Amino acid sequence: MGMTMTEKILARHAGRPEVSAGDLLVSQVDLVLANDITGPPAINEFKKIGKPVFDKTKISLVMDHFTPNKDIQSAQNCKQVREFAKKYDITHYYDVGNMGIEHALLPEQGVVTCGDCIIGADSHTCTYLSLIHISEPTRPEP
Repeated sequence: MGMTMTEKILARHAGRPEVSAGDLLVSQVDLVLANDITGPPAINEFKKIGKPVFDKTKISLVMDHFTPNKDIQSAQNCKQVREFAKKYDITHYYDVGNMGIEHALLPEQGVVTCGDCIIGADSHTCTYLSLIHISEPTRPEP
């Protein structure tokens, strides 16, 4: 049986002819995503590593869940992500006045596209494949 679409994408990004469920992969990624919930713990771990970001154009930080801030903790989370984005000049940083639901915003902004390998610490990150295919313009038959 052939590979699924997801397996084909992962195989291409891992430089392998094929992959299957259960394989451990080392892959190139097109985008790493975090938001105002998942960003702070990731930033805390990143600080422990003590190295600069791998590629400021392949990171997206979206203030999505707690903006506007509902309490002090939410404000602190957003502040931490905001400072990280500024320190590393993150290209795809979205905050108040330039934000939205991250899983709709990134395809709408053209940050992600069909066939990309995206790593995000959010259970909805896997929806990009569906969103991109649904939103692709259809071409009339010749």
